[in-house]
Amino acid sequence: MGGEDARLRAVVALAQAMAAAHTPRGSWRAAALGACEALGGTFAALSVWERGGGRLRVLVNAGERGEGEEEFPEDETYPVHRFPEITEFLHERWAAGGEPDAWVETAEGPVDGASGGGAPGRGRGYCHQRVVALRRRGRGSCVVAPIVLHGRAWGELYVARPVGQPVFGREDADFATVLAAVVAAGISQAERLEEVRRLAFTDPLTGLANRRAVDVRLDEAVERHRVDGAVVSLVVCDVNGLKRVNDTHGHAVGDRLLERFGSVLSRCGAMLPGALAARLGGDEFCLLAVGPETDEVVRVAAELCERAAELELGDGVACGIASTGDPIGPVISARRLFRLADAAQYRAKAARSTEPVVAGRDGEVLRLADAPPRSPHERRHLRGSHR
Repeated sequence: MGGEDARLRAVVALAQAMAAAHTPRGSWRAAALGACEALGGTFAALSVWERGGGRLRVLVNAGERGEGEEEFPEDETYPVHRFPEITEFLHERWAAGGEPDAWVETAEGPVDGASGGGAPGRGRGYCHQRVVALRRRGRGSCVVAPIVLHGRAWGELYVARPVGQPVFGREDADFATVLAAVVAAGISQAERLEEVRRLAFTDPLTGLANRRAVDVRLDEAVERHRVDGAVVSLVVCDVNGLKRVNDTHGHAVGDRLLERFGSVLSRCGAMLPGALAARLGGDEFCLLAVGPETDEVVRVAAELCERAAELELGDGVACGIASTGDPIGPVISARRLFRLADAAQYRAKAARSTEPVVAGRDGEVLRLADAPPRSPHERRHLRGSHR
């Protein structure tokens, strides 16, 4: 009874750890570590089956990693043909009505009664790469549990013990099957949450980030500026002529203009490492860059204006920039930087400028940003909705 209670507690702990994770990586790590502890292993890995590439890709290595094993590897993959049990066990047997049971491999070869109802591929002349890997890593045995998600094989959970420790047995394989089901439920929940987050921070028309995403990233950027002096630059753009396009050609064409400018913004933003391209709403867009010098941001913004002027529809963009790398005074809040960039953009629009207007290089911008809004149009641009 004590062993059953311990395993029940381990299942609950695994589910709770995955539910508490805030990122996909955190969820993968919680799954691997939880399964490793539950099965009394010293190492665990979670891998996903990439059907299109015909390979098994390792998402996380947890526990006592061997030489060359990274916690979150960028390119640790294995061709499926080296692990025939993946396709045969998860497709032929399971699709035919069998259960996706776990199985055991050891550095010494098969273990009677512990191979998941007959390990796939046994007696077919396959070279078991897992056995070779166990010996190379100094591990004595491993249990492999298929992960099935939404009725399809998703990947696998792998837990190993070192040479000298008891090899996994039939009960361990059965328990690993239970753990794999818990991991599958956790992965499914994490994927749903990630999709919700993606939708919450994405503009549906252009696919760029939305206002909410800018709010979050800008707050983080300003905090980083306060801590280590990182240069934070905000480029705010207003697409000229959208109303005329809508009135003349219809809103579908106007939407196409917004989509095309969004693509131009994304391409230019890629010139600034780590920059966030976003649609704030309506005809307003922005680029947020952390790190690049102000002059580099201005150069990219100038190219953005040139490319926007070449679009078939619209009349280019009005573009304003505010950067902590210029003399704009203390920036102690995201709201301050946003108001400065917005004021610079308003200045560019009023002057019909074909080039960016930069706060700190145009004294009028500072006056506009600090003065109370005077007209409905100005109030729209200087409403200062950021915190």
